[in-house]
Amino acid sequence: MYSSIYSMTSRQLLPSSMKDISQPEAMVSNARKITLFGIVITFRSKKLRFIVLCCAVFVFYITYGFLQELLFKVDGMELYGWHLTLIQFLIYSIMAQLESICCAVINQRRKIPIYIYLQIATFTVGTMGFSNVAVGYLNYPTQVIFKCCKLIPVLIGGIIIQGKQYSCIDFIAACMMSFGLIIFILADSVVSPMFNPFGYTMISIALFFDAIIGNIQEKSLHTYRASNNEMILYSYSIGFIYIMLGLIIYGNFLDGFYFFSAHPLQTYGYGTLFSISGYFGLSAVLSLVRTQGVLTAVTVTTIRKAVTITLSFLFFSKPYVTQYLWGVRIEQAGN
Repeated sequence: MYSSIYSMTSRQLLPSSMKDISQPEAMVSNARKITLFGIVITFRSKKLRFIVLCCAVFVFYITYGFLQELLFKVDGMELYGWHLTLIQFLIYSIMAQLESICCAVINQRRKIPIYIYLQIATFTVGTMGFSNVAVGYLNYPTQVIFKCCKLIPVLIGGIIIQGKQYSCIDFIAACMMSFGLIIFILADSVVSPMFNPFGYTMISIALFFDAIIGNIQEKSLHTYRASNNEMILYSYSIGFIYIMLGLIIYGNFLDGFYFFSAHPLQTYGYGTLFSISGYFGLSAVLSLVRTQGVLTAVTVTTIRKAVTITLSFLFFSKPYVTQYLWGVRIEQAGN
């Protein structure tokens, strides 16, 4: 579960307790503000705040999913998933910087140590990059249903990274989700013209990184009391540098540039909208993680993905068998 990035420093990933950080950082105000897109949403009613955040997750990430599938309908796009991720990280960084300026926090001191951001950026690049690559090789609902099972590695990561304890119900739910996923994959292997083992490998790697990043983000936000804006700005700015260097080193940066230039509307146009909707969705998810915990946030995003799967079958032509429905039902019952 631990990548070689940990060898970059002998220091532990995060402090094991609040005593390991300075007193000013450890102090927490009970009236700590919760923001969404720079807007304070610290309502008296926690239920209202939860509903607002859930609505934001649904609206922006459903748009995100639609545009992601639309992007990979362009012939040849499956070869340039990392180039799309590069654009995505650039726009996330720009949006975070603009939000800092608008909210007058541009000179605010960074709270999370840079060595932690170097690691968070690595996991973020892994989950988003491999996920984008997988879309080009898998039936889109398969990619989504696979990511719905993030709850399973999140449980494992929560135990290892944060020392959390979960009930038997949580583990039973994880097993049901796994069973539903198996049914869905078996159906997909029979009827889908896009069944590709390489795609499953890519989405499995993305899922691995995704589970780690959620737990690390939750512990970082709670330990250092950093803002969502800071988390996004540093994670994606550093991640952008990682991806840029990777594309240049492997020598396919110009190929992607030429391909995107040949299809500017479908790539740069849809890619920009895709990234903006993803940024707003991510901000909402981080607020959910901060207020409700990573497990609740994952559950909300999983339910959202069920809606995305339904819309995918409605808006995009693809083969369908009843095993898909059973797989989704069992997987969602696990939630």
